[in-house]
Amino acid sequence: MHLLNVSGISKKDERGFELKRISFTQQKFQKIAIAGETGSGKSTLMKIIAGLTEPDAGQVLFEGKKIIGPADKLIPGHPGIVYLSQHFELPNNLRVEQVLEYANLLTDEAGASLYEICQIDHLLKRRTNQLSGGERQRIALAKLLITSPRLLLLDEPFSNTDMVHKKLLKSVIRDIGSKLKISCIMVSHDPLDTLSWADEILVMKDGQVIQQGTPQQIYQQPVNEYVAGLFGDYNLLPPTITGAILVEGRAASAKRSAKLFARPEDLLLSTTHASGTVAAAVKAIHYYGSYYEVNVVTGKHKLLVKTTQSTINTGDTVYLSLQPGALWYL
Repeated sequence: MHLLNVSGISKKDERGFELKRISFTQQKFQKIAIAGETGSGKSTLMKIIAGLTEPDAGQVLFEGKKIIGPADKLIPGHPGIVYLSQHFELPNNLRVEQVLEYANLLTDEAGASLYEICQIDHLLKRRTNQLSGGERQRIALAKLLITSPRLLLLDEPFSNTDMVHKKLLKSVIRDIGSKLKISCIMVSHDPLDTLSWADEILVMKDGQVIQQGTPQQIYQQPVNEYVAGLFGDYNLLPPTITGAILVEGRAASAKRSAKLFARPEDLLLSTTHASGTVAAAVKAIHYYGSYYEVNVVTGKHKLLVKTTQSTINTGDTVYLSLQPGALWYL
């Protein structure tokens, strides 16, 4: 039996926006990320799963039982599911331990373990108006988790955090899954948040799921340019270039009407001409610590390459080829 079964969910709001027959399943302990541009319907879908918003059609089954929406339930929500909105609130000017005590259903030992996992055990005596955004986020998360849920829904959990607290919160979210054995669905607009965490990614556009797959499939084999762009920089090589590049010992000549999709790290740079390469002129180089971004031009086409080579200079002629196995057409 699936932990979660979302079946044919549709919803139209007063602005005319519509979720259109969304369906997917989640296994126990599976980590699912939902990606998409702002306004694609991610938060609406999460609220329906949490039982906070009523769908117009379809149903959500959690552990085999239907989630009851607010139209049929006095207090919306489900006891086994918790939802952390990006607009969460904490009471003002209370000690953290007071905020947590009000909702605590755990033993002292279990509570102490949870606070350690959420990395807030050193904050318990602090008042809520003395906390940073990242600290408040972790306390709001702990406040939900002390009810012992089986499914955690996170809506843009990193939106109010700086880089230091974001890294800390990522570690906390991983520990919640592995140590507390809680399944999780997360919405995030940052591809680095989802690619490194999720077992499966759903990509939404205009209220529909347009691609579903592993992080590797979504990143390397997007169904269109929208999906490609959500997860980072990319190049589209026209047929005139594609036909000259060899991939795994053969010309990339199939589907000549399509364009070859390549991430910047899929393109290889060489200063030596060889069969199956294309000449390009280096126009700009940008240093990012562990790699360089190199802007090149071949014919009328501008391409972006990521490389660790440090001997290339602006104005050089380089030769492009593809990483083995990187062939993918849009």
